[in-house]
Amino acid sequence: MEKNKKTPARNASHSKAGGEEKIIDAAEKTLGRVASEIALSLMGKTKASFERHLYSGFKVKVLNASKIKITAKKLEEIYHTRYSGYRGGLRILKGTETAEKRGLKELLKLAVYHMLPGNKLRREMMKNLKIED
Repeated sequence: MEKNKKTPARNASHSKAGGEEKIIDAAEKTLGRVASEIALSLMGKTKASFERHLYSGFKVKVLNASKIKITAKKLEEIYHTRYSGYRGGLRILKGTETAEKRGLKELLKLAVYHMLPGNKLRREMMKNLKIED
């Protein structure tokens, strides 16, 4: 009786994104709607061959990220956290600060990041996201 059996190799077409690339124009669209469209495409939920435990999504390229429609009031309401790893190192940043320092591109990236499932595939999905101004 063999103790160390190897699991069969998975189909390579499921594990990596193929040559398919989805291009999304973010001009004059709201932040949340664009982010949810991107997240669905990255997860692969728009495909018939969707499998939750494998990465089967598209590569996504976002154009005109700096032309996203967002109000000043909404920028004040949005916040996100950064933790340095030290005690007392939790920083709460408003959307206005992030938009001024890093641009709307970073806000879109953070919105998509938090819409993806918090498992080991999240990092792989985020690698397939390219955002351009």
